[in-house]
Amino acid sequence: MADAKPLYDTYNRVPIVFERGNGVWLETPEGERYLDFAAGIAVNSLGHAHPHLVEALKAQADRVWHLSNLFEIPDQSRMARRLTEVTFADKVFFTNSGAEALECAIKTARRHFYVNGQPERYGIITVEGAFHGRTLATIAAGGQAKYLEGFGPKTAGFDQVPFGDHEALKAAINENTAAILVEPIQGEGGIRPLPVECMRGLRDLCDEHGLLLILDEVQTGVGRTGRLFAHEWAGIEPDIMAVAKGIGGGFPFGACLATANAADGMTAGTHGTTYGGNPLAMAVGNAVLDVILEEGFLTHVNDVALVMRQGLASLKDRYPDLIADVRGSGLMLGIKCAKSNTDLVMAMRNEHILAVPAGDNVVRLLPPLTVTAEEAREALSKIEGALDMLSRSSSAN
Repeated sequence: MADAKPLYDTYNRVPIVFERGNGVWLETPEGERYLDFAAGIAVNSLGHAHPHLVEALKAQADRVWHLSNLFEIPDQSRMARRLTEVTFADKVFFTNSGAEALECAIKTARRHFYVNGQPERYGIITVEGAFHGRTLATIAAGGQAKYLEGFGPKTAGFDQVPFGDHEALKAAINENTAAILVEPIQGEGGIRPLPVECMRGLRDLCDEHGLLLILDEVQTGVGRTGRLFAHEWAGIEPDIMAVAKGIGGGFPFGACLATANAADGMTAGTHGTTYGGNPLAMAVGNAVLDVILEEGFLTHVNDVALVMRQGLASLKDRYPDLIADVRGSGLMLGIKCAKSNTDLVMAMRNEHILAVPAGDNVVRLLPPLTVTAEEAREALSKIEGALDMLSRSSSAN
């Protein structure tokens, strides 16, 4: 018997339908327009219907959609070469999502020690508040009870330490430890950046103990923080890195990047994917890189980010009872709310601007990286309207 609601009940969906998008704007069938400062949770890095991405996808659709990794896919080799030329990495494995990129990163680290005669070194240290995906391994890596509950025994091999506690991190290292896995800025955890000194300390700690440093740059990567990858702000390099979201500009696409040393165990037959790196994904991914790697693109991101930071700082000064803090880097920004973050998200939606709630009572602002300074100022005006409404409502009560 057909269910009246045939979808899994795993989402509390907002009752709004969007019919089309253009740049940073989304439009309903009734013609209502919303500024999209959610961007599919940092996915639509170049906004909606970007002409270069649309053309790349259409052109590829006329040729071949899918092969398998049993055959050569020239654009996959091209994409991998471009990524290795602009990063620390020597090797790339393409996936369909961030969670799969993290799974590949975890397997790469464990396999490295296995083939080098240390199979007992499989443990991975992570940080409380992290979010690494929804698979059984990645929810164990994140360690958050709300994601682990009801799914049986927690996958072994992951140990969490408190956020920002370097001494606890050092104490957690033992003879079974293979790697440390962190997000340079926790997204789901509430736009909580790891300080530059901490990132450098992690690199030093891994070098000292012969560990691999794995970075989850699924949300922070591909220009989101104003550098191609967030770890560049600290002047360090990881051994393994997971990316997704913005790298596909809206197309399901992720990648695991690694040094040749870290990936030495990933030989034929040890890992695979049916859809990862297919021709459609590679066409879009290469088109995203065309734009992101253009001279001046990241300068634009930082320029607009400055407009946003200054505007949000002004709003914090004017609404101290509603804004406790402003966090983040580049166009990965968070408003730490003094009251309810869900109330602010709803009030912003009433002003026709979309944002994303996060942990630690934070509202995430993740606009397309193509957003203009003028659009940023319009967004700030809408956020101010939402804050003003909440302030008046609070005063009335």
